[in-house]
Amino acid sequence: MKRILIATAATLALAAGTAAAGEADVLDVKAEKTGERTWRFEVTVEHADEGWEHYADQWQVLAPDGGVLGTRTLYHPHVNEQPFTRSLGGVRVPADVTSVTVRARDKVHGHGGKAVTVELPR
Repeated sequence: MKRILIATAATLALAAGTAAAGEADVLDVKAEKTGERTWRFEVTVEHADEGWEHYADQWQVLAPDGGVLGTRTLYHPHVNEQPFTRSLGGVRVPADVTSVTVRARDKVHGHGGKAVTVELPR
C-alpha cells in the first residue's frame, strides 16, 4: 500500500510540474517591410520553460488561410529569460495578404497558446 501511495504522489507531482508550464503564448509582434514582398517579424513569446524536455521551441507566421509563411525555430530553453523576443527576416508575404497571425509552440503541448494577429502596414 505504501508503494502505491508513493507512486501516486510522484505521478501527481510530475503532472503538476508539466501542467504548470502551460502553452506558449505570443505577447507581441512587430512587422517591418524589408522588400517588395518580404518582411521581418520581431516576436515576443512567454512560456514557463522547464528545461530541454519542455520549452517553447518554435513560432510561426500564418496567412489568413492558415498557410505557414515563415517558421522561427528556437533551439534551446529560455528558463531564465522570460518573456523573450526573437526575430525572423526574409518572410515572403503575398501582395494580397494584409494581416498575419503569429502562434508559438512548445515541445509538450504543441500549438494552442495565445496567438496574435497584426495588420501589415503597406
